[in-house]
Amino acid sequence: MFPDRLIEGHRSFLEGRFARERTRYEMLAEAGQRPEIMVFGCVDSRVSPEVIFDAAPGELLVMRNVANLVPPFEADREFQHGTSATLEFGVQALRVKHIVVLGHAFCGGIRAFADEQEPLSPGDFIGRWMSQIAPAAAQLGPRPSDDNGEYLRRLEFASVELSLRNLMSFPWVRLLVEQRKLQLHGAYFGVASGRLLVRDPASGRFEPVQLPPSAK
Repeated sequence: MFPDRLIEGHRSFLEGRFARERTRYEMLAEAGQRPEIMVFGCVDSRVSPEVIFDAAPGELLVMRNVANLVPPFEADREFQHGTSATLEFGVQALRVKHIVVLGHAFCGGIRAFADEQEPLSPGDFIGRWMSQIAPAAAQLGPRPSDDNGEYLRRLEFASVELSLRNLMSFPWVRLLVEQRKLQLHGAYFGVASGRLLVRDPASGRFEPVQLPPSAK
């Protein structure tokens, strides 16, 4: 049976947001989507990019996977490349102008890698997927025995930086970045605080975003 929570949520959507923005939805249906921003986020149910950025329909092209990872460019036709296909669609078809890799606090995928957790199934899909961040972990060095969570936080940041480097391994992404037609950004969301940190490309540090004065 279809979940009651979703049915009630859809009723609320129809009577609320859809009713208020019906013209926008009709325009999007007729003209198609033209988002300028693409976000690679995590599947974690606490960190929806559309909610975090209060996005309207059609504003964000969102790809979510475990730990918001972008694999490096790989042209092997024997494998299915879902994340790379989404990237190709956003950059080559929709011509987005910005790509944001959005990491977050308390990431389960990062913890699974750092804790070397046992596979959840014989396929160990999570383990194999998270093995991609091994280069980022290697740069941090061994995990301290007295770690109080700081290592995991550093690894969350490092995985965002790794995905930014991997984005540049795609020839057409690099070309557009060099032509200044595409910008890459790293960001980090604090689940408990709600605060957003943005990576400074010059220093590599994640700094609190500078919010404009409230209009209220």
